[in-house]
Amino acid sequence: MTTTTPPATSKGVGFRSERGPVLAALMLSTGLVALDSTIIATAVPSVVSDLGGFSQFPWLFSIYLLTQAVTVPLYGKLADSLGRRPVMFFGIAVFLLGSVLCGAAWSMPALIAFRAVQGIGAGAVQPMSMTMVGDMYTVEERARVQGYLASVWGISAVIGPTLGGVFSQYLSWRWIFFVNLPLGAVAAWMLARNFKERVTRRRHRIDYTGAVLLTAGCSLMILGLLEGGVAWAWGSTASLLIFAVGLLMLVGFVFVERRAAEPVLPLWVFGRRIFLGGSFAAVGVGALTIGLSSYVPTYAEGVLGTGAVMSGFALAALTIGWPLAGSQAGRIYLRIGFRDTSLIGSVFVVAGTVLCALLSLHAHIWEVAGACFVVGLGLGLTASPTLVAVQSVVGWDRRGVVTGTNMFSRSLGSAVGAAVFGAIANATLAGRFAHPPAALAGRLPKSVDATSLVLSGHGQARHSAAATFVRSALYDAAHHVFLALVVVAVLGIAALLLMPRRAEQLSFDSENS
Repeated sequence: MTTTTPPATSKGVGFRSERGPVLAALMLSTGLVALDSTIIATAVPSVVSDLGGFSQFPWLFSIYLLTQAVTVPLYGKLADSLGRRPVMFFGIAVFLLGSVLCGAAWSMPALIAFRAVQGIGAGAVQPMSMTMVGDMYTVEERARVQGYLASVWGISAVIGPTLGGVFSQYLSWRWIFFVNLPLGAVAAWMLARNFKERVTRRRHRIDYTGAVLLTAGCSLMILGLLEGGVAWAWGSTASLLIFAVGLLMLVGFVFVERRAAEPVLPLWVFGRRIFLGGSFAAVGVGALTIGLSSYVPTYAEGVLGTGAVMSGFALAALTIGWPLAGSQAGRIYLRIGFRDTSLIGSVFVVAGTVLCALLSLHAHIWEVAGACFVVGLGLGLTASPTLVAVQSVVGWDRRGVVTGTNMFSRSLGSAVGAAVFGAIANATLAGRFAHPPAALAGRLPKSVDATSLVLSGHGQARHSAAATFVRSALYDAAHHVFLALVVVAVLGIAALLLMPRRAEQLSFDSENS
């Protein structure tokens, strides 16, 4: 068991005066994780023009989010037996190692592998920050302090795309990873000096089997989605085998979790409507966020011809609308309830995704920003109420479990969303490149890496007939992704309808769950 010197009762330690530097370090660490979820979005065109591999770029998001998601529960178990400090320092060290490797990557497969290393480190930083705040602050203080940590995500989401655009346009995309090194070192130094804890060792039975099955099963399913129709045909033996093995592993994971003494992902959190609806809604939020973050910059730069900075500003509109609406969500759900507030938000989400789907080949960048802003308003009214709703139905002893499950669902939604949207885009581009106009026959590369003609941002090739065709194909790919986002938004409404309407219906005895 892990304990931290309580702020109100510390004797001779001076812990209360040290909470400020610790909180600053936690906010900085959380900010690095949040930044790397979005900063690469506007740098993707630059990465592709440098390393190639457009068909593989969704892996840059999927692998980071997947490894982050599946390691969160495991780190939580380790923190209870080893303490917060070693787990947090391990996470920061692995994250910074992954950053160095990403900045030095020589090919797209290497960059994808190193993003997985980053995700493994990020999986420790996020939950440990929340746990350490719970250790240090009283119940009355936690809501305010958790608000500080939540604001880091909103600020990072605004800064990330813009900063990625600035680095990729004026310096190099590699700097989006190297900038983590001094900031991460400062955060680790501040934690080492100021965060103290007493650890009472207690043996835990870590569910390694469940963690391996969950990671391998999800990875195979995402591999099948991303590479199907690109590396192999959808109906090929390789494709069917990958999906079959992945599905078997996930089924095996369910059976293992039902018998595990300390499951990595407790199944009881999916046994009630409130948890099920909240988890599905979180999956939708994650998918919508990654879909827009991945393809708005590609559309803005590859189709409309804007620079990386302008595409970053367009995407930042999403994350401006999100905190604006989120700041008012509390007042609204206290009056009309969690579900109805989320349903109002879902109307904005549907409207915003429809606006994205209506964007033309010659749209203005302000139209892109406007559509993203509307989606951001909707997500701000949806994400917060659903999370607070699932937290409100359990006692403090289980609040961490349901919060972690909701975070896992959102990260998994982002990972799977990146895979599905990548499959849609790759299939669209492969179809267009397979049947080019007669005048361009033999003048186009036979893969979707032809998109580098319009993503490189300079040179006469960008204005050639081949580039015009590629730009049109890229528009079709982005348009199909935006249509898929509309479908996800509509499915999000169905997920919210699973949740009870009245707040009093959410209360139940957690001991009997």
